[in-house]
Amino acid sequence: MPEQISGRARLRGDCARCFGLCCVALPFTASADFAVSKPAGQPCRNLGGDHRCGIHTELRQRGFGGCTVYDCFGAGQQVSQVTFGGRDWRTGSREDARRMFDVFPVVRQLHELLWYLTEALGLPAARPVHAELRTLLETTEELTRRTPGELVALDVAAHRQTVNVLLLRTSELARAGVHGRKKDRRGADLMGARLRGADLRGASLRGAYLIAADLTGADLRDTDLIGADLRDADLTDADLTGALFLTQPQVDAARGGAGTRLPGSVTHPVHWAAAAL
Repeated sequence: MPEQISGRARLRGDCARCFGLCCVALPFTASADFAVSKPAGQPCRNLGGDHRCGIHTELRQRGFGGCTVYDCFGAGQQVSQVTFGGRDWRTGSREDARRMFDVFPVVRQLHELLWYLTEALGLPAARPVHAELRTLLETTEELTRRTPGELVALDVAAHRQTVNVLLLRTSELARAGVHGRKKDRRGADLMGARLRGADLRGASLRGAYLIAADLTGADLRDTDLIGADLRDADLTDADLTGALFLTQPQVDAARGGAGTRLPGSVTHPVHWAAAAL
């Protein structure tokens, strides 16, 4: 079975094989997440000549917490090493650099979709749609291998919608095995909500706004969390075992601790342990 179907290793950022694209291509605005503003295409002031962050171990302390919750899903090395064949934006032409910065966000979206599709294919309950999922995964994989010009012209939103329809069906199949009435809070405004100890098992929280919500001890097993905004949500002692489509950036943006139970596809953020000290 091809690696893109059987595993997720290539869908994890490998900064050693990237030219610091997320530190250059993307814009950010001075806020609680970023100490300064930067336009797209301009290198971050903390980016070194070796394409490494000069304050990587102090990002949160220096006001760049937004950087610690970003994940390119492996798009950085894909664009750097495959799409542009190892050409560095610093040494290539200005046109190459501009095109590379335009391509990076497109490939990042495609790689995020690959992450979701790969997870969906690993769900036994989604077997009825495995063939369709595999076809969409292979189509998405093919899109990532296109030329820079083709990638820039790609209607990613339309492709995302096609994938989303199947992911929604996958979610329904996976959550159907959870007994009892399942809450549907898709896109709900739950900012700051008091959900301590809430039974949300098998619920749909797709695209829900859970910013600063208190989910301490909540049961989020088998819950669909695709696109849910978990910034500063308290996941202390919450159980997210088997949570559907949960990504590392979502977990990194939340608060939690050693008692937070997570799916095997994500890990406990280092800053959770530091906050407990």
